[in-house]
Amino acid sequence: MSTEARKPPAQIALKIRRILGGKAGWNGVAVQFAFAAILGWIGYEIVSNTRANLENQHIAAGFGFLRNNAGFDVNQTLISYTGSDTFLRVFVVGLLNTLVVSVVGIFFSTVIGFIVALCRLSPNWLLSRVGEIYVEIIRNLPLLFQILFWYLAVLAALPNPRQSISLLGIAFISNRGLVIPSPIGGSGLVPFLAVLALGIVASLALRIHARSALFQRGQVIRIWPSVLVLLFGLPLATILVFGLPFTVELPQLKGFNFAGGSRIIPEFVALTLALSTYTAAFIAEIVRAGILSVHKGQMEAGSSLGLSRGATLRLIVVPQAMRVIVPPLTNQYLNLTKNSSLAVAIGYPDLVSVWAGTSLSQTGQAIEIIAMTMGVYLLISLLTSAIMSVYGWRVSRSLGA
Repeated sequence: MSTEARKPPAQIALKIRRILGGKAGWNGVAVQFAFAAILGWIGYEIVSNTRANLENQHIAAGFGFLRNNAGFDVNQTLISYTGSDTFLRVFVVGLLNTLVVSVVGIFFSTVIGFIVALCRLSPNWLLSRVGEIYVEIIRNLPLLFQILFWYLAVLAALPNPRQSISLLGIAFISNRGLVIPSPIGGSGLVPFLAVLALGIVASLALRIHARSALFQRGQVIRIWPSVLVLLFGLPLATILVFGLPFTVELPQLKGFNFAGGSRIIPEFVALTLALSTYTAAFIAEIVRAGILSVHKGQMEAGSSLGLSRGATLRLIVVPQAMRVIVPPLTNQYLNLTKNSSLAVAIGYPDLVSVWAGTSLSQTGQAIEIIAMTMGVYLLISLLTSAIMSVYGWRVSRSLGA
């Protein structure tokens, strides 16, 4: 028999009382049940009121509306979409737009943040002051203001397409966005991508092997010739055998706008710039604090080994600082993803704009649409946290923590 089965009823009742009532005993149990009853009553009232409102407005609850035609266009789509497509496809379009601006913003904010942090820690007085001014100004201005600044004061002030700013004759910037050459896949695209992916994987494996040899045996292995062969030699050989992987379609001015190429809308550019620069200011302080948490003797030890300041930071200091940097860095990534919902202020077609905005106003399915939007942001946050937790665990394990 189990231990619980052998206990007398009095002891089981005492254990239940302690679990539910704590130090208050049976009085605490009564409070718990009363609180649960109140919560149940509130939930019942909410559900009943919601059902009554839906019936009065003749709105059918459920997700059947996802199969209806949307009836409106979206000015940026990563997949094919027309106004005759369903609301489910609108949801996918908005989700992809949110993901792409979040991923691009995370990348650029991380790069800018690390650069600004190193500038603030630089012994060069001018670089240090520039980094400090950047952080103090950018992170103390509201993000919405910065989004509107980039969109209205910078991009909207650019010339029209006929007077656009040319970048080497292949890309053009105007108040309608950035027009760049568009790649068109050829017969050799699949083998080229396969060989390139193989070269990247092999190069990463060589880098891991070289770092392991350096830290475990003190052996320096020169891998750059092999990396050049893997990343450039093999793809070049593939092009010679299978032909060009793609051709490039250049944009051309026809009438009052450009034809051909790919257009990056100004809303995306403004939102990416604002999210990247704003979040980078916070990341810079996180990175600076992480580096300062490493004892200065580590820098001195690197100098005594003949390493340059940059090599000491890259090989000794920053790997140790990452253990401190990763947790707050994760919070900034989550904040950037959620802050992308401010895109509705400038008309960028993200999830909140086209799904929780336009689609909700056309269908009236507020409960379903808001629930799906909340679920998406929750899932993105949990996935980002999981990825960063795994990375933080690997960093701690590599440092022997």
